[in-house]
Amino acid sequence: MNAYSGEQLVTLHKKYVLNTYSPELVFVKGAGVHLWDDTGRQYLDFAAGISVSNLGHCHPAVVQAIANQAASLMHLSNLYYNPVQPLLAEKLLQHAFDGMAFFANSGAEANEGLIKLARKWGNPKGKNEIIVMEESFHGRTLATLAATGRKKYREGFEPDMPGFVHVPFNDLEAIKSAIGPQTAAVMLEPIQGEGGIIPADPGYLKAVRAFCDEKGILLLFDEVQCGMGRTGYLFAWQGYGVEPDAFSLAKALGNGFPIGAFLVRRSLVDVLGPGTHASTFGGNPLGCAAACAVLDTIHKEHVLANCVKQGHYLKEKLQSLAARHPCVKGVRGRGLMIGLLLDRPASSLLPLLRAQGLIALSAGEKVLRLLPPLIVTAGQVDEAVGMIDRALTKLPPLAD
Repeated sequence: MNAYSGEQLVTLHKKYVLNTYSPELVFVKGAGVHLWDDTGRQYLDFAAGISVSNLGHCHPAVVQAIANQAASLMHLSNLYYNPVQPLLAEKLLQHAFDGMAFFANSGAEANEGLIKLARKWGNPKGKNEIIVMEESFHGRTLATLAATGRKKYREGFEPDMPGFVHVPFNDLEAIKSAIGPQTAAVMLEPIQGEGGIIPADPGYLKAVRAFCDEKGILLLFDEVQCGMGRTGYLFAWQGYGVEPDAFSLAKALGNGFPIGAFLVRRSLVDVLGPGTHASTFGGNPLGCAAACAVLDTIHKEHVLANCVKQGHYLKEKLQSLAARHPCVKGVRGRGLMIGLLLDRPASSLLPLLRAQGLIALSAGEKVLRLLPPLIVTAGQVDEAVGMIDRALTKLPPLAD
């Protein structure tokens, strides 16, 4: 147990940790859908570490898997066979498509892998541009930042890495207009998270898939936030009936233990050969053991079915708020990846929610982003919506 008080920890943080975040609370414990701060106050967590703790905090199966593996073998260079990595690859691909996996440490790394895959595949053909979406978010490295459509994240880090063309999301004609002789791939999130919980329109992904096939270019999906059960399907693209050529995963893959991955179809497995891509810690035994436990638990505990059920219920409850609160302009999302659209910056609501005991997020400026653990119950949904209802009543009228 940490001997420092919450106040002391804040002081140390401000003195020694680079100021790239603006933390508000000191959390010291998590269990299921709840967090506790340094004063002992309990919070309902509808952020899940930004769609990381999809099985809730400290799920017993994941905790046990990490403890068992840590006592045996934590790290092994990828120059040697890893006793857990192929087991995880099999579990993922059995539920995806015929192909192979590469393991990294984060979503940004996984998306970097997709970018490198597209360029390595396309360069012999003179193709190295990737069409990406406006309002997208793919990571904070220089390549994934250049691919990110939200301009505010790129400001100050110019010049952007070349090779990316941004077009509006959910607009097939924009993709058709942007394609050129150097186009190697289209890369997108089936549901934009940071952009404001914006799902792909029905039929859009199928049309993009058909167009990519027609033009002989790759279709890449970023499932870092919307994957691993968040939409009620293990992978969000399965809800659209569209297979990508490759896709990325991270966040909830380890339920809190850092691990990322990208999966490629069998036809592309020779693109990145020995020496072309690597990661020192990627796919280490400890991370793979955690991820194996996550996948086993999702299936054994019928987590996807609960996600669908509670996702429908949460949307219904949120839609009922619109009748009482003019500031609520709509609800959108899939599964338990849900956005409440407001008439003002959603950040203004977050402190009011924290005061009620609810942890949530904002997205796309005017969207309250709700990403509860997929094990959430109807009673906990009721509790959260009640807190949102009370917080909305405290919002001041918009100035004329």
